[in-house]
Amino acid sequence: MPVERQAGQVIVARYSGLEPPLAQIAELGLGGVILMGDNVESPEQVQEATAAIQEADDREFPVIIGIDQEGGTVARIKEPATEFPAYMTLGASRDTAMAAEVAQASGEELRAMGLTMVFAPDADVTTGPDDPTIGTRSASSDPQVVAETVRASLQGYAASGIVAVAKHFPGHGSVPADSHEELPVQTAGLDELRARDLVPFRAAVEAGAEAVMVAHIEVDAVESGLPASLSPKVIGLLRDELGFEGAVITDAQDMAAISEGYGSGAAAVRALAAGVDIVLMPADVESAHTAIVDAVASGELPADRLAEAATRGVALMLHAASGPAADPAAVGSHEDLSYAESLGGVTVVAGACEGPLVDGAIRVVGGEEADRVRFDEAAGAAGLTTDANAPTTVRLLGGTDPGSGDVVVALDRPYALGRSDAPVKIALYGRTPGAFRALAEVLAGTSAATGTLPVTVDGVDQQGCPAQ
Repeated sequence: MPVERQAGQVIVARYSGLEPPLAQIAELGLGGVILMGDNVESPEQVQEATAAIQEADDREFPVIIGIDQEGGTVARIKEPATEFPAYMTLGASRDTAMAAEVAQASGEELRAMGLTMVFAPDADVTTGPDDPTIGTRSASSDPQVVAETVRASLQGYAASGIVAVAKHFPGHGSVPADSHEELPVQTAGLDELRARDLVPFRAAVEAGAEAVMVAHIEVDAVESGLPASLSPKVIGLLRDELGFEGAVITDAQDMAAISEGYGSGAAAVRALAAGVDIVLMPADVESAHTAIVDAVASGELPADRLAEAATRGVALMLHAASGPAADPAAVGSHEDLSYAESLGGVTVVAGACEGPLVDGAIRVVGGEEADRVRFDEAAGAAGLTTDANAPTTVRLLGGTDPGSGDVVVALDRPYALGRSDAPVKIALYGRTPGAFRALAEVLAGTSAATGTLPVTVDGVDQQGCPAQ
């Protein structure tokens, strides 16, 4: 493969709108593309786009077509594909069999739409309300819970045939800043990182992870002054200490943590020189490609390093091509599984553990309009009556304000529950139809809530209800 094609092979680009950059894929030999929200209109449109992308270039291996589809708030494809709740749901249920089943189902739906790579699972350990970025994208603040959940998810994704990318090494859940906006600094010592943040990544490597995404965070204990995604020492930690042999992928290089300190070309070259194999979303694809070619010509980037990176990307896609055949009927076929996942995670942190939690009609407030519409529908199906003048108020919490009500329900992070004086408090970890169905059944007393808080919530004494 000529250097110019190798330089393209190590780039996974983003594009705007519904028309994929077919000419650019062919001309530069891009390794692939990532689909974002503005690239998605419907499952049918995604199927057409991915087919066109695969046909854009005459090569003997598939193009990487990746997507962020973690569940919860980070999911680019919505209904009529199955929507799964946030990953923290699985930390609340402690159900690794469910984690594997959900990952397999999600992977099957993505493959049915022509996707070949999913940027999941999230292997970060959240450290609580001071974590502004990860939150419910993490399974738990307990490293072992995260590790077990990630291990199971990787098994499920592998069974579906999609390439999963564990992220964000060496852990983004314990830094107090968002790398989309700035370069966070990890000040923890290496022993602390080994005992907390690295635990799930070690489990991921042991489970046979094919790819790992490296974060744009500065890790003082390993190599200060550089983002992890550009650091030979941080990537060396992944390779040498954890024994990872698969493909290393950067987080998106158009994020402020990189784009505000480095040009597209310099960032791509430095990442590859540090040991990265795939450069994700350079802000300027043409500049990144040119810089890589020029760096090899000048000797700044060793030719064998670029060849190694390109080979890993090709091997990844050849392996993906050997997976089970995709089933077009899979899209949207796992609503009952999504409901079961949510029901297993529903966590009652104040209120009775048996029987109905509401009596008579309820007034639903808070959340977004779409949340209330979904909950109203689920409430009716569960036998509950909603009435704007009802004496019992159910408040849906979408942020940090605990509000007031007879029942308060945290749809995302559960920390606001600790500041609420409501007699009934519930952590739901999702806004999907299945999540609201599970919530309605728990309120009506027709289903039991068996989830346990996967994070510490100050001000809450009850961690959940035991399984009946």
